[in-house]
Amino acid sequence: MLGSQRRYVITFGCPDRTGIIARISSFLAEAGGWIVEAAYHTDPDTGWFFTRQEVRADSLPFEVDELRARFAGVARSLGSDTDWQVDDTGERSRVVLLVSREGHCLYDLLGRVASGELDIELPAVIGNHPALGDITRAHGIPFHHVPFPRGDAEGGAAAFRRIRELVDEHDPHAVVLARFMRILPPELCTAWAGRALNIHHSFLPSFVGARPYHQAHARGVKLVGATCHYVTADLDAGPIIEQDVIRVGHGDSVSDMVRKGRDIEKVTLARGLRWHLERRVLVHGNRTVVF
Repeated sequence: MLGSQRRYVITFGCPDRTGIIARISSFLAEAGGWIVEAAYHTDPDTGWFFTRQEVRADSLPFEVDELRARFAGVARSLGSDTDWQVDDTGERSRVVLLVSREGHCLYDLLGRVASGELDIELPAVIGNHPALGDITRAHGIPFHHVPFPRGDAEGGAAAFRRIRELVDEHDPHAVVLARFMRILPPELCTAWAGRALNIHHSFLPSFVGARPYHQAHARGVKLVGATCHYVTADLDAGPIIEQDVIRVGHGDSVSDMVRKGRDIEKVTLARGLRWHLERRVLVHGNRTVVF
């Protein structure tokens, strides 16, 4: 994971009530845990409490598996309806990228990995076109071309089965659709729920689906944007992780909008992926809290 000092990251959610923070803090203090970052939020609409805590690993007399086992008792004491996770930043995150022909998001992520800015394992890039194979292999990363036969539904299903095999082989912490211009089937959305991230070239919920820049140009908008979100079976409707925009003008063509939008897509995807890997994104229903 990111950062030089090994930490344990606790994310926790449950129906809000008094005493939650005290219970978690007391548990960590009694174990000798040194909290270096803590964040809290209560959603007044749902009544759901969220927290994310980072603890120095070297401050605890046991390893992460023991911490999970002990924290499970804390979670049970706070009610049956809890959602929690304990992660170890000493475990390097694994990410698999899915791509098509457009390479701007791939180029950006490869550069961040090569420079060490994004300290991850990138064991595979999978493309439904061979166009991005050379640049991927130039970075020493295996590239797998899985073609989708045009107009062949059964062939498309077989291609997705092959992609699933290639992805699941690495058990990644994130599956990133880096402008992968294919709609994941529902079974993959379920299998990779909470791990599959997409970059959509629009400020959702505006301009859902294909050719959003063409839609934006026809509408005469003054801002175009990008949205990094989790993939669900509902097209472009998964929980939103990050969004950003850039200004456009009446003189901009569709091509101008595409060019400007690509800059926003790259930055938005990189931010969203980093926050996901740092366990800063807590999902509840179709909404997120990003600490």
